[in-house]
Amino acid sequence: MDSPLLRRLFSRALRASLASPLVLAGCGGADLTGYSALACDDGFPTVSGLSPTVPPDFVQLRSISTDWGGSFFDEARRGSSGTACGTASDKAACESALSNLSSPTGFRSFCEQTCSAYYIATTRGDEVTAHTTLEALKGFLGSIDTAQEAALLAFASKYDLSCRDLARGAVRANDKGGFNVIGTTGYACGPNTALTQHVLEVSASGEVKEVSSHILERGRSNCVVGRRPVGLRASDGVACVDALGRHFASAAHLEAASIKAFLRLREELALHGADVALQDAALVSALEEVMHTDVSTRLARRFGATPQRPEVAELPLRSLFEVALENAVEGCVRETFGALVGHHQALHARDAEVREAMTRIAEDETRHAELSWAIDRWARQQLTAAECATLREAQREAVATLREEVALLPDAALVTEAGIPAPEVAASLLATLEQELWA
Repeated sequence: MDSPLLRRLFSRALRASLASPLVLAGCGGADLTGYSALACDDGFPTVSGLSPTVPPDFVQLRSISTDWGGSFFDEARRGSSGTACGTASDKAACESALSNLSSPTGFRSFCEQTCSAYYIATTRGDEVTAHTTLEALKGFLGSIDTAQEAALLAFASKYDLSCRDLARGAVRANDKGGFNVIGTTGYACGPNTALTQHVLEVSASGEVKEVSSHILERGRSNCVVGRRPVGLRASDGVACVDALGRHFASAAHLEAASIKAFLRLREELALHGADVALQDAALVSALEEVMHTDVSTRLARRFGATPQRPEVAELPLRSLFEVALENAVEGCVRETFGALVGHHQALHARDAEVREAMTRIAEDETRHAELSWAIDRWARQQLTAAECATLREAQREAVATLREEVALLPDAALVTEAGIPAPEVAASLLATLEQELWA
């Protein structure tokens, strides 16, 4: 398929999708009657509204990042309340101690490419303290008698809390003298993944107990733009309170994997005698995926997440039929649809930085999709009729799987801020491609 035709098809699909309504309603889960949205600072539970046993002058949530060996390299302030060193007898010394305060460890620790954790920094008089463990946090808070204290404990206990969506982050008082908190674990991006909602009971003494759980969203393989390499090992997930952070961290993970996919594809094209132009296009695609990885990583870190390094098993180069079969599914179906989704994001993302990033990425991914179709044409000329029939059937199955995946409701923030198409819009986009490409 030549470039102008694919782009005209994308344009037609995007115009047709405008007639589809955006549906942001939840899809089951806990009864949210009586729950209230969480109070947040920059996407994290705010430290305002706390009532510790011994009130401090100042309290601040901090995040730390280290490598696997524990070497410190980054710390960020996530929100604060009060006046730093407000009652200190030596304010300059107190402020210096607070500025120099750091910790190599903290609660809610999680390791991916790097390790991350959080701690609470406080000042009271001349005393500057880092509360770095869950037990230390409980000791600082004392009796849990405010909704914000309950939310902070749930966050510290490694539950993700949305600041935008009640189904993924909410709190209310219960009749036991404590609070119920809605939180989530996991993420929905890729095979065998799921975003799970939990109803938590936080007692006055600070114990956090799961009352019930419900899968809100199962993983969608089309949630990112990029070609998955054969041998890619499953990710352990992303620890982040923000759905946007989890999404872009997962995107960066798979974009990085796509670098390996295109480099391997170039080797296999050379092995089977493909035209040098196809080999060069695969190399250029790999280089473009490096940029996509960097951009997605920057967005992930902006929303509080750290991408996981992809692990890809070293496997022998494959036969032409095996290469063509993967290309028919990963390239001609998934990568092509992913490129179209990228154009939708570039048009509809409310976040200006996301729009700008997706404008460039969508253009690159369109060229990658064009490469997939060029490889498909070249390979089919050398395959048997039976092998070509197998490719067509594999594509039909891939489209059917996509149809099921796009019916799953994304997090509301992904639809509004990142421009991910809602199910009805995604179904419209898919239908246009199905009629023209995969019929």
